[in-house]
Amino acid sequence: MAADVFFARLRARKPKENKTNRIRKLFDRAGFGNLITPGDLVAVKLHFGEMGNDSFLHPVYVRRVVDSIRQAQGKPFLTDTATLYTGSRKNAVDHLETAVMHGFAYSVVNAPVIIADGLKSHGEVEVEIGKKRFQKVRIADAVASADSMMVLSHVKGHELAGFGGAIKNLAMGCATARGKKEQHSAKPVVKADKCRACGLCAQVCPTGAVEDRDGKSFINPELCIGCGECMTRCPEKAIDLDWRTDIAEFMERMTEYAYGAVVGKPGKVGYINFLMNITPDCDCVPWSDAPMVPDLGILASTDPVAIDKASHDLVTAAPGIVGTKLPHDHAAEGQDKFAGVWGYTQGLLQITYGEEIGLGSAEYNLVEVK
Repeated sequence: MAADVFFARLRARKPKENKTNRIRKLFDRAGFGNLITPGDLVAVKLHFGEMGNDSFLHPVYVRRVVDSIRQAQGKPFLTDTATLYTGSRKNAVDHLETAVMHGFAYSVVNAPVIIADGLKSHGEVEVEIGKKRFQKVRIADAVASADSMMVLSHVKGHELAGFGGAIKNLAMGCATARGKKEQHSAKPVVKADKCRACGLCAQVCPTGAVEDRDGKSFINPELCIGCGECMTRCPEKAIDLDWRTDIAEFMERMTEYAYGAVVGKPGKVGYINFLMNITPDCDCVPWSDAPMVPDLGILASTDPVAIDKASHDLVTAAPGIVGTKLPHDHAAEGQDKFAGVWGYTQGLLQITYGEEIGLGSAEYNLVEVK
């Protein structure tokens, strides 16, 4: 059955059309207030951005969602989990400092920030899902324990998932470090003929898995956790996976984790996707590349599969921006922009597999909200 996805464009010529008012309208039209029972502890799942990144969601937009939750008599808190790789969000202390530096202070967002998996990502709950790849998944304690949840996702590209929206936000963002390792079980390898031994991969590897062998980098599979950080940083693109076998399995594992993040909250989760600053990379990287397409709008739904499919369709239909990472042959309206920048990925598999396992519906009705 097709799910409703509410869509607000970004053109504005008067006060009631500004973005914060449109977020409020989307919240109301999507019926998110009905997902919250008075007194609910409401997890607001978002990404605070890696230090150096500036394409993460603006705190002012998050504040509008928080205020709407409070109007529904919920008790909101902002949350995310620790990263696998070394960076500014590896533990709760660094993560909280990064969140504050990026504007997510209580005085701005009107809600506390709680890192969902604890100080060193040990706070987890095993959730039974009984799927093909996993019988159980490891979900961060604060997410699993929350009464309801609002999932705020910045739609953008991703070097492993193809694109990141609500499903990616749920899967990686709600898992503990051990859960992330279970999803990232594909192991990268170095193409020796391309490697020039610059050492950047060794510098960013969180487990010391990169070794020097005969003047070339080598990734020790026994130490590698499959986080993909070395792939992101290699200037020669000398590090790759066996995409013929690994990527499909990764996508299924990721999607099953998304299912596990919400299976215990039927009728208690809402999703808002922001199609703004649609960059090639995840907000996990410590930079923000130029957007590939113009800003398109904001979507809201109670179905994570439908909202991601609608997001992907809107980006595909949009004209690409010349001079960005997007190749010329994928810049036309109707071309898959995410496949254009990460051609080896299978981004839509999270949609088809998500529908298969009961996470949501790939069919949707796009309802414009003015």
